[in-house]
Amino acid sequence: MRKRIKPIVLFVFFASIFSFLLISKTVADIQRNQLARNKTLQEAKKTNQTKIPSSSSSDSVEELDQEFLNRPIIDISGWQLPSEIDYDLLAQNVSGVIVRVHSGAQAKKENAATYLNGIDKSYETHIKEFQKRDIPVAVYAYVAAKDKKEMEKEAEEFYQASKKYKPTYYWLDVEEKTMGDMNAGVEAFRAKLESLGAKNIGIYIGTYFMEEHSISTDKVTALWIPTYGYDDGYYNAAPSTDDEYDLHQYTSQGQLNGFTHYLDLNQIAPTQDQEKIYRKLFTVEKN
Repeated sequence: MRKRIKPIVLFVFFASIFSFLLISKTVADIQRNQLARNKTLQEAKKTNQTKIPSSSSSDSVEELDQEFLNRPIIDISGWQLPSEIDYDLLAQNVSGVIVRVHSGAQAKKENAATYLNGIDKSYETHIKEFQKRDIPVAVYAYVAAKDKKEMEKEAEEFYQASKKYKPTYYWLDVEEKTMGDMNAGVEAFRAKLESLGAKNIGIYIGTYFMEEHSISTDKVTALWIPTYGYDDGYYNAAPSTDDEYDLHQYTSQGQLNGFTHYLDLNQIAPTQDQEKIYRKLFTVEKN
C-alpha cells in the first residue's frame, strides 16, 4: 500500500518552489534595472562630453558646447595642494586652467608652494592632472626681477620649465614695481620668451598699476585683468578700462566642487566673442 503524503508536506514543497521562483524573478529584475541604469549613465556621459580644441586649424572647427564655455577658468599654484584636489571632479567644473610655474625673484626662501629657485612645487602635477582629463592648460610666471638681466634669466627659467607641456599661453603676472623702469623690465621678460620660441604671450595686470607705471601692452597678444567688485565669489563688476581685454579675473573667493578652499575664478570678457577668445587662449597648436 502506497504511503499517503501529508498535506503539510505538499504545502511546504509548493511554497518552496514559489519562493524560489519569486526570488529568481526579483534578482533578475534588479539585474535588468542595474543594466538599464548603467546604460543610461553611459549615454548621459557621452552626451555631456565636450570636445576640446586640439588644433588652431580653421579647416575643421567643431562648435564648442555653451555649457562648457560658461564654466569658469581657474588659475592655481602650489598653494592649492594636489593632495587636496579631486582632479576628476574639479575638471568637470572648469573650461581651462592657468598654472603658475615660476614665482619670480620674490622667493627669498623656500616655502610650502615654491622652491628657492622660484619654481612652483606643484606645477607639474597640476598640469599633468588636468591635461590627462582633456582640460587645456596655460602657464604663468610672477614677474618680480630687479633689472633686465634678471628678467631675462627668469623668463628663460619659466620657458624651460614649461615648454615640454606645450601650454596654450604664457602669461606674465605683473603686480608690483621691482625696478625703476618696470615697463622696460616687462618688455625684457616678454622679448626673451618670444626669442626662446613662445608664440602666445599675454599679461595679467591691474588697470591702476598699468596706468601708474605706464606698462605697455602693445606687444603682448592677450590682456588679462583682475577686477573683483565685492569679491564674494560671483561676477559683479567689469574692469574699468577702454583697453580691449580677453580675460577677466572676477573673484578670489570662488568655490567649485573638487576643491574645498577658495579659488581665483576667471571668465572670457563679456564684450568679446566667447568662443573665439576661448579658442585663442586655450587651443594647442600643432607642431
